Amino acid sequence: MSTATKTMDKQEVTSSEQTDLSMGTLSRLLAYMIGAEQRPKFILGTITRVIALLGLIALPYITGEGMNEISDPNGSADVLTRWAVYGVIAGAFYLIFSFISDRTFASMATKALHKLQTNLFSNIQTLSMDFFYKNPPGELSSNVTNDAEVVSLFYTNAVNQIIRATFQVVLIFGVMLLINWKLALVALTTIPFLLIGIYVITQIASPAFISLQKELGDISGFQEETLAGHKVVISKRRKEWTEKKHEEYAANVYKIGKRAFLAALMQLPMTQTLTLFQNVLVMVAGTFMVINGKTTLGVVLAFSGYAALLASPLNQIANLITNALNASAGGERVFKIIDEKPTVKDAPDATEYEFKGGHLECIDVDFSYIPGRKILRKNTFEVQPGESIGICGPTGAGKSTLINILTRYYDIDSGTILIDGQDLSNLTQASLRKQVGVVLQEAFLFTDTVMNNLLYAREGATEEEAIAAAKDANAHGFIINLPQGYDTMLTERGANLSQGQRQMITIARAMVAEPKLMILDEATSNVDTRTEKLIQDGMHKLMEGKTSFSIAHRLATIRDSSKIMVVNGGDIVEYAPHDELMENKDFYYALYMSQFKSKAPGGAEATDVEFIST
Repeated sequence: MSTATKTMDKQEVTSSEQTDLSMGTLSRLLAYMIGAEQRPKFILGTITRVIALLGLIALPYITGEGMNEISDPNGSADVLTRWAVYGVIAGAFYLIFSFISDRTFASMATKALHKLQTNLFSNIQTLSMDFFYKNPPGELSSNVTNDAEVVSLFYTNAVNQIIRATFQVVLIFGVMLLINWKLALVALTTIPFLLIGIYVITQIASPAFISLQKELGDISGFQEETLAGHKVVISKRRKEWTEKKHEEYAANVYKIGKRAFLAALMQLPMTQTLTLFQNVLVMVAGTFMVINGKTTLGVVLAFSGYAALLASPLNQIANLITNALNASAGGERVFKIIDEKPTVKDAPDATEYEFKGGHLECIDVDFSYIPGRKILRKNTFEVQPGESIGICGPTGAGKSTLINILTRYYDIDSGTILIDGQDLSNLTQASLRKQVGVVLQEAFLFTDTVMNNLLYAREGATEEEAIAAAKDANAHGFIINLPQGYDTMLTERGANLSQGQRQMITIARAMVAEPKLMILDEATSNVDTRTEKLIQDGMHKLMEGKTSFSIAHRLATIRDSSKIMVVNGGDIVEYAPHDELMENKDFYYALYMSQFKSKAPGGAEATDVEFIST
């Protein structure tokens, strides 16, 4: 059994539990469409729907009365004409008020979907960094697209049709009881069997639709990851493995989808059979009543018309259950994100960060991504205003983690971080990050023009400021040689630029932001020597006069830093300028020698040190 299948089996729940969950989700979805602000429209749509249905329901009665007039030896042509006019009026009522009702419900559905998608996307923007590590982009994309799409179908089709079908059934039965309660009871005999059948099918289909939406999210995530990593797939000749893995995901979707839709599709033949049987019962019982003189042919004909009108809404209700179950499955996943809360929150009494030079103090700081597994332990250090701090250490030592807590992407477990004498935990995140510029190893650019990517850094920035920043970052020269210069449209992630060009634009973007503190994370990796020199020059201008932190594996890029922080196994093992660290011949010396003299740590010219990952 595949891993995906095992996961699926573990996550299935009992039918009764899933039914309760589905009903709760559907109620919440409906609240978006018929909630307080939409209630006036809902009332209007319902009233016009009832008026339209009254016109529709009047037609069989009018037809029956006309038939009685025709079959009556003393019937009058004038009376028959009057009934015909009544029929035209009833039909016009039905058409006009149906149009008004459908238009009203369409407006409500559009508004509900807009509000749901807005709440979903808006809440995602408030969530902390750990949420995005736990939820792959492909799965989130599925939530925003696939799950929202099935909810959209529920709003645009199911809600209106269910309301129409429900009122139609209730009104028809009411009229049938008024005309002839005995024939009405005959028509009712099939309804309990229909309800039982729908209940059984729901118990089977509901859990399957929940699992189906999960599997669709999994396969979407795999597809997005594979497409993003297509170069790796091609270079490692893993096409066959990728196809096989995708086939496993697709097989799970097929297996669960077949079960879900097979159960749901059984509703249509079951409903059609029962409604046809209902029509036969009415006709047989009505015939005997006409023979015995207990009713008229017109009444039986009217009842036959009502039985036919009942078939359509009953079929609709049965078929729309599939839509509702699917919407419930998608809605559950959407609401799971909407209900998610950020783990990093501003304190109730949080204050705005007031920049006073960029003095930083970390005192006995502990941090863990997973409770009980320490990444940083009792770290204490101080950074004076305007100092440039280089951070180095083996892979997985905790360098990026240190940056993550300084920018407050995560809250620390214990200890204190002071920035310009202000406790980091008591500052608003927005005011802090407004003053902190970040340039990452992976240069991310939006699918937009070069100019708009630069202006993205700060609201209110001007094109003149963006161009000046590009010049300082050594990006202006290649930008003006692009097909449309600063108006050149970049493809996704800036794929139509080289790695070095993308990085120079991100440095220029950081300059536009006018930060007071700077963080650079491997900003010169994966570029040629000439481009690295241009990037380094731009970085020096960016960091000039600012307190800054630079993470680097290539120690030459941080050699001239005011101080170098050496991290190993979550501990700061050394913290001093380059020359002093080299004189100590300790951990930094071992790192440096391994890079520049081809001496492995522990060699004849290096201290015996142990490299530890967290």
